[in-house]
Amino acid sequence: MSDPLREDLASIPRYVPGKAIPDAVKLSSNEVPYGPLPGVVEAVADAAENVHRYPDLGVVELRGVLAQRLGLPAERIVTGTGSVALIGHLMQAVAKPGSEVVYSWRSFEAYPIAATVAGLKSVQVPNTPDHRHDIDAMLAAVGPDTRAIVICSPNNPTGPAVTADELDRVFASVPEDVLVVIDEAYREFVTDPACPDAIERYADRPNAVVFRTFSKAWGLAGLRVGYMVARPDVADAVSRCVIPFAVNAAAQRAALAALEADGEMRRRVALVTSERKRTVMAARELVPDVPDTQANFFWLPLGERAVEFAAHCQERSLLVRPFAGDGVRVTIGLPEENDALLEALRAFVED
Repeated sequence: MSDPLREDLASIPRYVPGKAIPDAVKLSSNEVPYGPLPGVVEAVADAAENVHRYPDLGVVELRGVLAQRLGLPAERIVTGTGSVALIGHLMQAVAKPGSEVVYSWRSFEAYPIAATVAGLKSVQVPNTPDHRHDIDAMLAAVGPDTRAIVICSPNNPTGPAVTADELDRVFASVPEDVLVVIDEAYREFVTDPACPDAIERYADRPNAVVFRTFSKAWGLAGLRVGYMVARPDVADAVSRCVIPFAVNAAAQRAALAALEADGEMRRRVALVTSERKRTVMAARELVPDVPDTQANFFWLPLGERAVEFAAHCQERSLLVRPFAGDGVRVTIGLPEENDALLEALRAFVED
């Protein structure tokens, strides 16, 4: 009897979430530390009164509000269970026998999972020594079988964002039948004016696809809402791959409430970016090659000592996210949490 399961699935690395241990300081999952935005809890409670009903299949209200905010037609916006799910659906939509997807590595660990599940071959391009996308090498890796080139900006887990000059070069270099996929999950934390808003700058490009999420700056990680912006036929193709009712009723109401609290979101983001500057400067005194970051986390390039440092932190009730052999990603938390992390780092490097 033959095995009905695909053999290649055994080679997929499992997604590793940040640890969560009671009473520990969690700096492992890039969450904001301030709780839900005003109005979100009430919106979820109101939605709970109708959980016996199916949610809106088309997520019409949220897509309409997003369309108004972005100045784009609603048919160009697709919503899903976080941007990570939509990335997977896009790869399903473009996958053809023998086709490839190009992305930087190390980058978001869901990319190789989504590519393999979709049947795409991953072409991973090493980051530069300063932990940025190597745009020239990525462009050189684009070939006749490439369906998409994925750019994570800011890059998860290393932190740097791609500049407008770099993205302009990508769009000028790749053919229009190759999608330029820009994952902007951390866009709200970007303060460097050289790093553009991809929707504002590239929405008119026929091969531009941009992902955003409500999980990070908007504080809805537990409800799973993301969206994608693309030209209408690409958006339609991806929407056909989305599982029906992917955005539940509570998630849609929470996202709408969060958008109403835009000013408070930006106030909180400003707190994070201020702490980011302070914490990264202090960390760099201990680990000199900590790269610049435009996200709500930073990267400690500790190489073979990454797992050791994570264990060292856990002994101090601090949870960080190690990537074995490469480095450690640390979320920016509250000031006292960041101070505890820096104390742990100092003790580790001076040991």
